[in-house]
Amino acid sequence: MEILWVLMALAMLAVVLVPLLRRRRGAVGLVPPGHPDAADPANYGFAREEELDIRMPGPDQDLLDVLDLVQRTQDYRGAQQLLAGTEARGERRWQRVQAFAGAASLELARRPGGVGETPGGQWLRVWRAEAPKDAGGAAVQAEFLVQQAWRTATPGTDEFRIIMEEAKAACGEAALLAPGDPIPYIVELSVARGLGYTREEFEQLWLKILDRAPDHMGAHLAALHYWCEKWHGSRELAYSFAEAAAARAPRGSLLAAMPLFAVFEHLPEITMVRSFHQSEVVTKAVHGALHAVHSARPDDPMQAHVRHLLVFFLVRGERWSEAMNQLIVIDGHVGALPWTLSPDPAAEFAVYRALAVAGYEANGGSPATLPH
Repeated sequence: MEILWVLMALAMLAVVLVPLLRRRRGAVGLVPPGHPDAADPANYGFAREEELDIRMPGPDQDLLDVLDLVQRTQDYRGAQQLLAGTEARGERRWQRVQAFAGAASLELARRPGGVGETPGGQWLRVWRAEAPKDAGGAAVQAEFLVQQAWRTATPGTDEFRIIMEEAKAACGEAALLAPGDPIPYIVELSVARGLGYTREEFEQLWLKILDRAPDHMGAHLAALHYWCEKWHGSRELAYSFAEAAAARAPRGSLLAAMPLFAVFEHLPEITMVRSFHQSEVVTKAVHGALHAVHSARPDDPMQAHVRHLLVFFLVRGERWSEAMNQLIVIDGHVGALPWTLSPDPAAEFAVYRALAVAGYEANGGSPATLPH
């Protein structure tokens, strides 16, 4: 079985998707296309790889409709109205701010502008010019600058710092426009990571968020990055932050899944072996995340984030049936960790989905036995 993980690692590194797998005596392995033992995810009603939506972790039709309208007409008012009607302290508004900022950033990357050419994302600039006191537009502008810094510059360079300082100023402006809104401060968490805030500075920022939205999952995930070993903390500090959040999580909160994200952020370089993913630390974190999604509100927009990460760990731990239970909920959207770290998120997700199907069938499962 260890050979399987080596093969899968090689396939991912080469960005080669072979979603056809073999079942024999409980073993799982790659087979050529058309092989009679190939497990077919389509038998479970899963979307084809080319149909997977890489923009979001889960469905938000209102957002998709408005994004399409804004990008087609270059009129920002649909985005303005949608954000104005979205709960200020909720997870969904944060996701929508990220989506609008990301759309403008990607438009600009595709059409940087030139002589006689209008640059992409012009609708955001018009939004800020025509409605300078609109809190939603200010928050989107701040997040846009953050994404521009990470997308176009290298951390530690003067260019990166200049854009991040501009983002920091934009966060301050957005916060003044809506004093009770946590989003400007959540955006600033990424600025804090990029500019290397001291721990005291970071804690002061974090307290402002806790005063406004103490159970905000998106904020906790953004803060976790700062405490990680690869940024300004350590494995111990990240685990401590995640475990404290889980311990104080109110009933029905997805914060109970935070330790799983801390484990993911500190995975050793070679983690394909089964023993690691069945270790006590991983098993405990997975159980916490499973409990979180089972007890959370069905409409909690952060559920999809947790379920996507669960698929990653459940497949690697060969917990096929549990992985399938997550896949039937989230299939169709792949805009979440860990898939977004890949150059081809849809292909990465499809590999794990195919492995889950093959493992499920190798142990007696079928479309008829999978609960929906």
